[in-house]
Amino acid sequence: MKHFLTTTLLALLSLTSAVHAEDGKLEVAGLTFKFAAPWASVESTGMFRAGTLAAKVEGVEKPVEAVFYHFPGPGGGGGVEANVQRWLGQFQGTPESKREEIDSGGKKITLVTASGTYNDGPPMGAKTPKADYTLVAAIVPTEDSNIFIKLTGPKDAIAKLTEGFKKMAGSPFVK
Repeated sequence: MKHFLTTTLLALLSLTSAVHAEDGKLEVAGLTFKFAAPWASVESTGMFRAGTLAAKVEGVEKPVEAVFYHFPGPGGGGGVEANVQRWLGQFQGTPESKREEIDSGGKKITLVTASGTYNDGPPMGAKTPKADYTLVAAIVPTEDSNIFIKLTGPKDAIAKLTEGFKKMAGSPFVK
């Protein structure tokens, strides 16, 4: 009987842990972003990062990351158009791209998708060309500036994550 109770208790605890691991929240600049599996919050290690979510995608060696940036104050991080152009400029040549506006609870979120050969690397460092890569990025308005969310990786992997990314980007304004 004791073994049965222990096993049952462990099973219940593992189910509870699985539920918490599948749904999460990330606070950035006073907004709460909600996310679901396969996303998980990880430590932000890069310069200017306000938060990082990672997702393991089958067929991709390392988890891909959605990186959140926030630069407080009016105009912090630049405007929408400047960031869209900067993201497109991170590709060799002219990438295949799409820009859309998503209405989320009365807030306008700008979403950019671009595919091609992505120049991967730190802002001021050496770049490594990555063929067949996709970038999906969102500009989310706050009271005094914007939050920038950027996801890049192999085209097929990003295609699997795009709908969840869009939902997460608009989640702070969904009631």
